[in-house]
Amino acid sequence: MRLAIAARRAYRFGIRPLACGIVVLALFSSTAAAQSPVAPPLESVLPRMFAYVDQFMRDFGGMVSEEQYIQSVRQPSGFSRGDTRRELRSDFLLVDVPGQGWTPFRDVFEADGRAVRDRQDRLTSLFLSGTTADAVDQARRIMDEGSRYNIGGASRNINVPTLALMYLAPDFRGGVKFSEGRAEKSADGRVIDFTELRRPTLITTSGNRDLPAHGRVWVDEATGAITRTELRAEDTGVEAEVLVTFELDAKSSMWLPKRMEDRFKRRGDQSEVRGVATYSRFRRFQVSTSEELAPPDNGGKP
Repeated sequence: MRLAIAARRAYRFGIRPLACGIVVLALFSSTAAAQSPVAPPLESVLPRMFAYVDQFMRDFGGMVSEEQYIQSVRQPSGFSRGDTRRELRSDFLLVDVPGQGWTPFRDVFEADGRAVRDRQDRLTSLFLSGTTADAVDQARRIMDEGSRYNIGGASRNINVPTLALMYLAPDFRGGVKFSEGRAEKSADGRVIDFTELRRPTLITTSGNRDLPAHGRVWVDEATGAITRTELRAEDTGVEAEVLVTFELDAKSSMWLPKRMEDRFKRRGDQSEVRGVATYSRFRRFQVSTSEELAPPDNGGKP
């Protein structure tokens, strides 16, 4: 079983106008409106959220963070082998790849307390001279190399904290339906649901089969800032879930990923893989974007 972000394939198709991808469902009752201040309509919150995501990608794309990621395989009750556990430490960053958008990269440097390479910012140094075709291809090889440390028997690279935000980015949100989330108030912000409609989907499984996603985000109504995300994707063969909490960083004044929880399960398999990742040591670097990239093909995956 393979789960991959099919960014290259998705970008080959035209983007529908933004208005086509927005469906607003009003869920306010007259009683609730009388008891509390009237919330701004969803049509006015969405542009702020989109503008925030665009700016976040540009700002976060200039940073690299350290990820501490603990994965475990949970077996059914009574299973004799017990849980399997792995702890990974990696560098994580986003890079704006011309023609493909903001692409996540992970570089594992330690597995279960054992160094798997020399400790240096290998991904950062790759892009310091520009996002050339050779740099991107080498970074993808690095990420594929790191994905083999995932446990649970499924090859996957969708376990990244910025996954849900990719559906809100300019090149994807035209194929996503947005609607009002649950009516109750949340300290984390306004809840907005999203459902992926366009095919091909951003995530693919084995054999390049589409895996449509849905989820919700928590948004500050005034600024559009996103404080939490939940994403789920499932079909007859697999279930995947990625939950991310963001925290306001005083130094950068940005809402940065703080904690990611993920879950992966193959249909018919009683065990499941669970992961918890935390992010720290954010630091900036400067990337000079180059137009030297070769045209994307269908075979590449981040």
